[in-house]
Amino acid sequence: MSKRDYYEVLGIDRGADQKEIKKAYRRLAQKYHPDRNPDDDTSAEKFREVSEAYEVLADEEKRSAYDQFGHAGVDGQGGGFGGGGFGGGAGAGGFSDIFGDVFGDIFGGGGRRNPNAPQRGADLRYNLELDLEEAVAGTSVDIRVPRHIVCEHCDGDGAEPGSTKETCPTCHGQGQVRMQQGFFAVQQTCPTCHGAGQSIKVPCGKCHGEGRVRETRTLSVKIPAGVDTGDRIRLNNEGEAGLNGGPPGDLYVQAAIKPHPIFERDGRHLQCDVPINFIDATLGGELEVPTLDGRVKLKIPPETQTGKMFRLKGKGVKPVRGGPPGDLLCKVVVETPVDLSDEQKDLLRRFQESLDGSNSHHSPKKTSFFDGVKKFFEDMKP
Repeated sequence: MSKRDYYEVLGIDRGADQKEIKKAYRRLAQKYHPDRNPDDDTSAEKFREVSEAYEVLADEEKRSAYDQFGHAGVDGQGGGFGGGGFGGGAGAGGFSDIFGDVFGDIFGGGGRRNPNAPQRGADLRYNLELDLEEAVAGTSVDIRVPRHIVCEHCDGDGAEPGSTKETCPTCHGQGQVRMQQGFFAVQQTCPTCHGAGQSIKVPCGKCHGEGRVRETRTLSVKIPAGVDTGDRIRLNNEGEAGLNGGPPGDLYVQAAIKPHPIFERDGRHLQCDVPINFIDATLGGELEVPTLDGRVKLKIPPETQTGKMFRLKGKGVKPVRGGPPGDLLCKVVVETPVDLSDEQKDLLRRFQESLDGSNSHHSPKKTSFFDGVKKFFEDMKP
């Protein structure tokens, strides 16, 4: 299922500033939060969609990539992806930071957590388009995956080697601050250290204090025979780098089969239209039809009508999860001749004259149809 435009999700213009983006997110997140909609099964999905849109548009780098490449540029924090990650969290601080910032004054914050605890990196998704032949037979492809990796210069610490981090003087290393607003206790992400609990005096010159840098890596992916649209291949530890020494996420390569000029796929079965002229349809004959293994002979019996389906056993797709191969379903389409010469038209007229008086015998469907039409109008008479 295709994703909605992030600006449309938040109900804002593409030129909206960060203040408008955050305001829209606060409004919609409060509206769809599951705790406020316990009887609405759709609220959780809407809440997730709004949060995903905010995660991208609130980050200038991600927003720039999204404006240029759409979902393919930012989903999962990597180009060519679609999905916003599978479990890594929203940005460096994780989803709980966003949750606490927006709902801290309503629900009392998201609870304390160690800001320096290891966090697993986000999973990524790469949408891979395949030809039908590649999907059926299997193949190996090289893909280029933009992602964040641990900065080698500072070993993910964020500080320039030789320098030290200091405990944040505002939150005293907690990563969050609490304030009293009337009867409500407000707990929010520390505005000084942004939840890290520490401040970097001398940021790393390579990653600028982030602890991660962006790289594009080429990976070889083996596609097993029989994959279909929606099937996913997981590459362990090829997702985003973790934070604070946490493990990296995984990369999910999701297959999408391109439309084929001849065949349509329906699971393990294939379908195709086989055009034949009305002479072969009337008298019968033998045709060559294509399969993914080559050409095969198809016998057309006399008096074949358009729409007749012929099944070629075992000429479909062998499922990726095992089992026998499917079938190829060939639907006959009788083609009316075009661009006839005067002589050919005259022959057809003479042929038509030879059928006059016996149409009910040679065209039973036509006769049955018009008999039904005649009865329909007779029944309408008062």
